[in-house]
Amino acid sequence: MPSLTTRAAVARTAEDTFHWETVLLDGPGPGEVLVQLVATGLCHTDLSVLAGRLPTPLPAVLGHEGAGIVQDIGPNVTGLTPGDRVLLTFNSCGHCLKCRIGAPTRCTTYFPRNFGAARPDGTSPIRTPDGARLGGLFFGQSSLAHHAVVSAPSVVRVEVADDDELALLAPIGCGVQTGAGAILNVLKPQPGDTVVVLGAGAVGLSAVMAARLSGARTIIAADIVTERLRTAEDLGATHTVNSRQDDLAQRITDITRHAGATHIVETTGVPALLELAVSQLGVGGTVAVVGAPAAGSRASFDINSLIDGRTIRGVTEGASDRLTFIPALIDLHRQGRLPFDRFIRSYTPDRLGRAVADARSGHTIKPVIRFDTSEHLGEK
Repeated sequence: MPSLTTRAAVARTAEDTFHWETVLLDGPGPGEVLVQLVATGLCHTDLSVLAGRLPTPLPAVLGHEGAGIVQDIGPNVTGLTPGDRVLLTFNSCGHCLKCRIGAPTRCTTYFPRNFGAARPDGTSPIRTPDGARLGGLFFGQSSLAHHAVVSAPSVVRVEVADDDELALLAPIGCGVQTGAGAILNVLKPQPGDTVVVLGAGAVGLSAVMAARLSGARTIIAADIVTERLRTAEDLGATHTVNSRQDDLAQRITDITRHAGATHIVETTGVPALLELAVSQLGVGGTVAVVGAPAAGSRASFDINSLIDGRTIRGVTEGASDRLTFIPALIDLHRQGRLPFDRFIRSYTPDRLGRAVADARSGHTIKPVIRFDTSEHLGEK
């Protein structure tokens, strides 16, 4: 189909926020889908790329928690039709060994497909009106836009009551599934276990909610924002620690009665907190490393502390098999057992700058940009 004129939030080098620009969007190519966005969650990964801490080349259109309506499909796409309501999530190749066994977060080309802001051949479906190419297909979607060309593996069809519910579900695509999956798919707490969650953002709070669904006896949430800690208590934390005011290591030691934690989810990407997490593990305990620090960051720990079974494990997107896990998370939410709507705040596109500022300050845990779907596509 011809190129489409739409609006997208462009991230450019040395800018501290996104700017809405008119862009031209190619029609969907092989294995791609055109989606009109209903809503897109704003994630700290987007902000880290904007700040230059992660290696995605700019300028580019970011956004990787999209929810929308299929408008058109490219060649070789099956299982989707125009009009389908969909959630957008991470990308993978779909044919390597890991993808074939239902472990797409361990796809052999996961990082270039999600952070490269381009197709595998280096092209992008987005350009400026004067023809300059912009990075696209960030996490297979670049959904911080009114319309997006999306890699088909990033698309999960869902049944929803209406577009309001669809918009509410947008953060499942990354933040919610990342935190909940770290607990439910990887750590799998047993009765009596202690879970520590470092960082009470959207990922951390999703981990807290998931831990409450497990057999964990003690759930400790740590953050530096008091309001976030109150939310963590409401969502299932048995203890909270303001690490700006209290000695976090000592508090964990006291709460666990010197036994250490069974499981720790590190969501902040702060190397010093990862080092602290390793020091606070009990024998046989595991740290799930979820937070993404600046590229090239290093952390150190006592190697001998691992000999008795302590484990440091990286977790991407909650180790999710998105086609099964995302629907399961939707069911948990509808049952009232995963109330992530408690920390969502909606913003109109013209308030994107405010959403960015509120996310950075901690005023809003999960901003979601809600689009006006009455906007029509323009063909060129």
